[in-house]
Amino acid sequence: MDLGIRGKTGLVCAASKGLGRGCAEALAEAGVDLVINARGAETLEATARDIAARHGVSVTPVAADITTEEGRAAVLEALGGQADILVNNAGGPPPGAWTDWTRDDFIKAIDANMLTAIALMQALVPGMMERGWGRVVNITSQSVRAPIAQLGLSNTARAGLTGFVAGMSRQVAASGVVVNNLLPGIHATERAYALDKGVAQAEGLEITEARRKREATIPTRSYGRPEDFGATCAFLCSQHARFIVGQNILLDGGASNITI
Repeated sequence: MDLGIRGKTGLVCAASKGLGRGCAEALAEAGVDLVINARGAETLEATARDIAARHGVSVTPVAADITTEEGRAAVLEALGGQADILVNNAGGPPPGAWTDWTRDDFIKAIDANMLTAIALMQALVPGMMERGWGRVVNITSQSVRAPIAQLGLSNTARAGLTGFVAGMSRQVAASGVVVNNLLPGIHATERAYALDKGVAQAEGLEITEARRKREATIPTRSYGRPEDFGATCAFLCSQHARFIVGQNILLDGGASNITI
């Protein structure tokens, strides 16, 4: 399917690997020129070269911490202050117990997983509105729909972003700007590996057994793949998604046992 976005310019955050890279790959395949961001310069630059070589688009890497004002300024400078597509993404806070988290823990999580995305939308969406077209996808989590107790910091921050988008997305839709959230379940990424490792250590299991136990809780009996996630992201950024506004779309293999 032609997504109708060839020649557009997009920003994908945390794109050197994992779900962010999956999104960058799918957008590049659709012909979108990219600025990609992550903290680690070496991996990010290798990713940019690889994507550019295989898809024939421009890919500009910006190594910076997107959760800081300085990092966002560097990315916006590389974009020339405007983009047609924005994919917000940032690593989630660590797991833990609700009794142990401090105010500083919550502030850090909210800053990284809520306020950073809002700041980038405030920077880029007005220009999209002026030009009459834009797409924003915020990568949040399945925990927005079905909270995960040990990921309470993530639950809190991402739920806040979800509430913001619920109102904001409907305010900008008349200007041709479509904003949605994409909610990943367990995908085969370093984040999943880290969580599996934690379970394995806590329960005295081999990590392969810990993964099998988690896969057994998913109706597909497998983790998602970054390319699965990226394909959905690219569709939400396409011309065909103009009537999908303010939605929270689960990609979890059916793991969240939710009717609506």
